[in-house]
Amino acid sequence: MTFIQAVILGLAQGLAEFLPISSSGHLALLQYFFDISAENVLPFAVLLHLGTLISIFVVYWKDIVELVCELFACIKDIFTGKGPRINANPTRRLGFMILVATIPTAIIGLAFNDLFAGLYLSLPAIGFGLLITGTILVIAEKMATGRKRVEQMKFRNAVLVGLMQGIAIWPGISRSGSTLFGGLVSGLNREFAVKFAFLISIPSILGSVIVEAPDAFSAGMSMGDLGPVIVGVIVSAVSGFFAIKTMIRVVSNKKLTGFSIYTWALGALVLLYAIFLA
Repeated sequence: MTFIQAVILGLAQGLAEFLPISSSGHLALLQYFFDISAENVLPFAVLLHLGTLISIFVVYWKDIVELVCELFACIKDIFTGKGPRINANPTRRLGFMILVATIPTAIIGLAFNDLFAGLYLSLPAIGFGLLITGTILVIAEKMATGRKRVEQMKFRNAVLVGLMQGIAIWPGISRSGSTLFGGLVSGLNREFAVKFAFLISIPSILGSVIVEAPDAFSAGMSMGDLGPVIVGVIVSAVSGFFAIKTMIRVVSNKKLTGFSIYTWALGALVLLYAIFLA
């Protein structure tokens, strides 16, 4: 892999992971047109996910620290006989909502992992996924602003958002777009819906890295790949940081139409290419 390819892939991962345009779809397309084998790109993709995790931690570090502290406090309450006390404070309730949302995502990922993995090699599947993303964004754009924050959020709301995140394993369907859609359908406040969508991506990304890492690194990585990998991870982390900030503003101002047009256009082009040229 060249440095130029590493930069492009890093940008695609960092921007498309958090902007609602599907990082999986873009990485699969770049892999196809760069003619990079799956064996070569998989270890790199796993490390790029770690780069996007860094950007989430940078943006939401205060929330993450509070969640970790509350986790230990919850464990203490359980062992001292007080119980989990889910509603002890908003941070603890948020932590339980993240946990509940992660369960359906994990079930879908583990049950259909082989199916979704095969779709990464299918241009029609990627194009169709991008068209779905555009449609989801249009619906989300037109939805009224909800008022629910974590205090009013129900477990069924978290389950719905988690299901939408699980569906986004399909290449071309945006994780941020689908989870945002799930949050808005549940009546969440737009700003909180974005925050919740990004926070629940942490266990999802970590889980995918853990599942994919053994196969990804079984063949090893040459020292010649180390430079491009480091550059790609840095680019992924930096671009991811700016993508998160941009997404927060875009959702608050209800300006998702441009992303809908982009994903529709790209999806249509991919389908046309797959039908007539591939």
